[in-house]
Amino acid sequence: MKIVAAFALTLLAASPAWSAEPITGRWITQDRAAVIEIARCGPALCGRIARVLIAKPGTPTTDISNPDASLRQRPIAGLPILTAFTDQGSDWRGRIYDPRRGKTYKSIVSRQPDGTLKVQGCIAVFCQTQVWRRAG
Repeated sequence: MKIVAAFALTLLAASPAWSAEPITGRWITQDRAAVIEIARCGPALCGRIARVLIAKPGTPTTDISNPDASLRQRPIAGLPILTAFTDQGSDWRGRIYDPRRGKTYKSIVSRQPDGTLKVQGCIAVFCQTQVWRRAG
């Protein structure tokens, strides 16, 4: 019996831990409006708007839709939009902030076989999905 238990323990120790594909780097949003830079921040991953690529005339340059009035003067460039993303095995889970609406949602991000990122913002079981491509 001890041999069987030792063998089982050895198999468990030798099995690779499942982890999500890395998502760090620079990504272009689906609408090509911005470059998002995802990097480690403490024990998790975070993402910020590294560069605005397309700014429609009259588009605010600060976070004017933020529900916290004290944050409405933050520039869009450099704005944190992905926070507290942790590896959940097959994907990364955290929170995503939409500066256009001033809302934060639960989010699931996963690397796709073609190298793109599937980015979902969710309310309960309803999710909206975007595909981000690697920035050159």
